Amino acid sequence: MERARELFEKGWAEQAEFRFPSAIRLLKRALTHIDRVEPGQERAATRARILYTLGLCQGETSGMAVAVEAFDAARRDIATIEDAATRTILNAGVDHNHGLMVMRMGQPEHAVPWFTRFIDAVEHEVEQMTPGENGALVQGFVRTLVNRGFAQAAVRKSAGAIADLERGIGLARKHELHHLYHFGLHALGNVHKQSGDLAVALRRYEEAERILRADDQRALLARLQFDQAEAMLMIGLSDEAGQHLDEALPVMRKEKFGQEIAEVEMFRASAALLDGQFDLARRMAKRSERKLVRRGSTWWMMAGLIELWAHGRHAMRTRRVSNALVLKALTLSDELAANHLVDESRLALLLAARLEVRRGRLAEAEELLRRVPGPRAVTPLDHRMQRRLVLAELALAKGSRRAALVHARKALDELGRVRDQLGGLELVSATAVHGRELSELAIKLVLEDADARRLFAWLERTRAQTYRYEPLESVENNNEVAERISEVRNLSWAILRHGLSGQPTADLRAKLVKAQREANRLGWHSQRWGKPRPVAGVAEVIAELGQRAMVSFVVSGGEMAAVVVAGGRVSLVRLGAAAEALESAQKLHFDLNALAPDHLPAPLVQVIGLSAHKQADRLDALLVKPLAHLIGDRELVVVPTGELYAVPWGVLPSLHGRPVATAPSATAWLAAAQAGKPRTDRVLVVEGPGLLFGHGEVDRLATHHENATVLSGDAATASEVLAHLDGADLVHVAAHGEHETENALFSRLELADGPLFAHELGRLRTPPAHVVLAACELALNRIRPGDEALGFAGAMLAGGTRTVVAAASKVGDEASAAAMADYHRALAAGAAPAVALAEAMAKDPFRRPFLCLGSG
Repeated sequence: MERARELFEKGWAEQAEFRFPSAIRLLKRALTHIDRVEPGQERAATRARILYTLGLCQGETSGMAVAVEAFDAARRDIATIEDAATRTILNAGVDHNHGLMVMRMGQPEHAVPWFTRFIDAVEHEVEQMTPGENGALVQGFVRTLVNRGFAQAAVRKSAGAIADLERGIGLARKHELHHLYHFGLHALGNVHKQSGDLAVALRRYEEAERILRADDQRALLARLQFDQAEAMLMIGLSDEAGQHLDEALPVMRKEKFGQEIAEVEMFRASAALLDGQFDLARRMAKRSERKLVRRGSTWWMMAGLIELWAHGRHAMRTRRVSNALVLKALTLSDELAANHLVDESRLALLLAARLEVRRGRLAEAEELLRRVPGPRAVTPLDHRMQRRLVLAELALAKGSRRAALVHARKALDELGRVRDQLGGLELVSATAVHGRELSELAIKLVLEDADARRLFAWLERTRAQTYRYEPLESVENNNEVAERISEVRNLSWAILRHGLSGQPTADLRAKLVKAQREANRLGWHSQRWGKPRPVAGVAEVIAELGQRAMVSFVVSGGEMAAVVVAGGRVSLVRLGAAAEALESAQKLHFDLNALAPDHLPAPLVQVIGLSAHKQADRLDALLVKPLAHLIGDRELVVVPTGELYAVPWGVLPSLHGRPVATAPSATAWLAAAQAGKPRTDRVLVVEGPGLLFGHGEVDRLATHHENATVLSGDAATASEVLAHLDGADLVHVAAHGEHETENALFSRLELADGPLFAHELGRLRTPPAHVVLAACELALNRIRPGDEALGFAGAMLAGGTRTVVAAASKVGDEASAAAMADYHRALAAGAAPAVALAEAMAKDPFRRPFLCLGSG
């Protein structure tokens, strides 16, 4: 008997860590030993516990039928026990595991009654217990409450789910079951996710994740990362979701998880679908679907829905929509509805309706749409956007362009309301992906109408929404974020030292990636933003421009166009195929990087210079000369798109020496231009390490400004620079820097004690008014859908800085020092930033590729 119990306890511990194959081996050995024991009450009770635990493990690896067989065998043993209380407790254990397996098979609504039977059987006894009494039963009760909460959340019964979870967390606190907190937090995250409170859901997941990482519970963490990834996908953070899943998958394979591996592939397919990788999405969804079908899990339908959408999107793009595909969507919709997956069933119907629109079968499409009620309070954001998209496409197919635009506007308004509830820059910028197709449709329709004023309004409604939010003047520092950023800085510095000394850096780099990811996610919740600004109107922009002109570029259907606001008029100019201009912008960027080193051989300078001039001439011919009759010699405000964000406009011949300000949108420019003037004359000059001309540059610049504070050498630390940035009027940072393409908010300035990250700028109570970044590439941005540009300079603009001068390409130390000396000389003489930069760039534009971002 003792040996059987010992093996059972080991097997139970293994299944608690989701190591099912090893648990099965131990439990089968326990069963062999218990079968050698003389029949009796104790033997029957122990054998029942072994069987219903074994059934759960075998169900995870072999399917529901094997699990039910073990559960039935456990119930037969329980029936032989004379003591009624013991029978009740043991039957409750079987019911709990049976419910867990039903939920794992994708039927959470059928799992609830099983959990309820356990809860009803033991709750009176549990409520009478004092802390420390019968811990095993209390733990089982709390776990069952949490699992029932999970199940109710899955079928969107939020009130019941929250009641169960709060009760479970309260009991865990009362009985000091700290290891169960994370289960409750995880489940609460699921409830908020299902309710559409995605920012709250991510916070709950973060709390649970910190506990699991601290306890090194890798298997439980891998399960949590599923739900985190789904919430991220619902927001639009496909890259971040992919990173979570990539971290979870090796753990699951090592621990020999069953269904979860198929679910990882399903979420991975969803991320690919969000990124427009339809072939990859179909392959991964099919692989997931096959595994889930083999397990007998109804979750195969979820994978099937992703595969269906990927197939449908590909068919619509290639104009090969078949009747078979429509029937497949309708069949899947019925199967989803039969399994109480209401929103998913409606999504399949929406796809069928959209396919019918593409086939020209409008009556059939309308009939299908009548079967889709309006969205519920818990309907996911992407489903809402798809419904509006189908309605817009149907209206357009019926000849009502106006109705199509109404649907697009309503959808984007709804997307905006969701965005308003989010906190960090990454979250806000990511949501645009859900409105991408509607935005593209609206821009296409307005462009076809050739209505310049309406196009201006739609561009402002659809692009760079990150910059619409008013930063709060006072923000409490988040100590946890600060600590994580400090860890990232120390690791970055350690990697540099190890690299220079020839020591291995692989372990440090792995720690750095982990710390960056944690800081990023903490930053999602610590950044605080005020109310959204209204979209800029044409009349406001005309009034603020005065004698200047604004050029807003847009790409639609492969064509480039420009909306020009000048002299009180708004004009539309079509510029032809976009591919050539965007390609030239990329080539110019590469050439400017190649020209950056201070002492290149003359033949190399000549070859690269010829290429750079060629690309600048081509961009000038494609983008600026066609506008000459409208802009004349006015100062410009340019709103770029895509690759044009990296163009330093002063290198184009027509704009040589002309003041140009660049802004992510007219709304962002107007906010910067109308921002209040700083109340101080505080000037800060910072010298970072490793500059060939740094010390001389700082000395010269300081002479242009009275009472300038200079931080250099060991004094130029990240904390000191941040403290002096707060509330400054003018800040000049002479330091190397680097743009992080895949993690824009970890773009950085190199200072004495390591990097200062864009992430940290959100900690400033009062952002500096005017910042000059005489560093490499810190005007670069990561461009998300909707022209949501994010980088170091972009983070400063979003945080309330009026003007940022920075380079979009690499700059040599000598060229940077010379350009900045000219720039500050002009500033001291009273020139506005855009004017001062134009004068400084004019002397050597291809080696001084700076941009004036913001108000100008």
